[in-house]
Amino acid sequence: MPHNIAVLGSTGSIGTQTLDVISQFPDRFKATVLAAGSNVDMLVAQAMKHRPALAVIADTSRYAELRDALAPLGIETAAGPEALADAMERPDFDTAVTATVGYSGLLPTVRAIRAGKQIALANKETLVVAGELITRLLGESPSRVIPVDSEHSAIYQCLVGEDPETVERLIITASGGPFRTWTAEETARATAAQALRHPRWTMGAKITIDSATMLNKAFEIIEARWLFGVTPERIRAVVHPQSIVHSMVEFRDGAVKAQLGIPDMHLPIRYALGDATRLPSAERRLSLADCATLTFEEPDEVKFPCLTLAHLALEKGGNTACVINAANEVAVAAFLRGEITFDGIYRTITDALDHIPYIAAPTLDDYVATHNEAIGYAKSVIAG
Repeated sequence: MPHNIAVLGSTGSIGTQTLDVISQFPDRFKATVLAAGSNVDMLVAQAMKHRPALAVIADTSRYAELRDALAPLGIETAAGPEALADAMERPDFDTAVTATVGYSGLLPTVRAIRAGKQIALANKETLVVAGELITRLLGESPSRVIPVDSEHSAIYQCLVGEDPETVERLIITASGGPFRTWTAEETARATAAQALRHPRWTMGAKITIDSATMLNKAFEIIEARWLFGVTPERIRAVVHPQSIVHSMVEFRDGAVKAQLGIPDMHLPIRYALGDATRLPSAERRLSLADCATLTFEEPDEVKFPCLTLAHLALEKGGNTACVINAANEVAVAAFLRGEITFDGIYRTITDALDHIPYIAAPTLDDYVATHNEAIGYAKSVIAG
């Protein structure tokens, strides 16, 4: 019997690559639920190919198109964020691949955990926004989380068979993005077109801008803290422009374990879907002869101040990271529209941190309220 899977964010970069993996192993995996934001044409095409039991479109204005296209195939359809969250309680799948963008992944992941589903986590914002809550819910549920992000998958793989008590540090690698060699002044004036030219990875616009500001790496530090239970001071980022070493773990005896691979997401997706089983692959392999030079350097926190927000969020706790994430979503969208400068992204976030009330021990409702308040405030600041 195939392992039944729900793919949230099926039309995005991780979602489409997840469906690639599912197609490669039809006897092992079956896509039972497909969910997308607004790309109804791609979702229809995916549903026609994979024949899920349910297809969900978050954008309710596109629902009629989805329903009419899939009704002849007998595929159930639904629309809206609540429908997506409700779908996580269906009994016809075992694993949820959470590959939606930003905050939208939080509520479906909470519902999936409460329903006892296994989580292949590609939506880092879930743990960034509400890491303490998610950790508590996992402690009350049979659910398990296997990370899909290449950096966290690398750490997960390096920890297999190791005593957690022997871990000294987690070292998360960063490509440095498109502005690694630029001056601070040049970076501050960068355009959206320049920021979207990532030197190593092909990703969606939002995460590509987050990589350019290095806030993506700050989020990964926060995510690692909750995934692996390591205190913040024992997690650091290092710039590795070749993106071959995906992350490392240093142990108390001085040994360092690293996971290497080409810059491609199919490997961590296969590893997560296979429940840490190494499935065969015919894809291009890493040749050490072709990457004889591997370099590492300290990140420039003056040029990339968003990186400093990781430890601020972890030290202060509460709803701090939720504010950062919400303000960043608004700021990145504004930057992509040309409404603010590149360095305006950081200013928008810190402005929101100064104005949104701090909640030390937020509930799920508090996270939702904080997100909405920070979104509204950031929009008002940008609008002037």
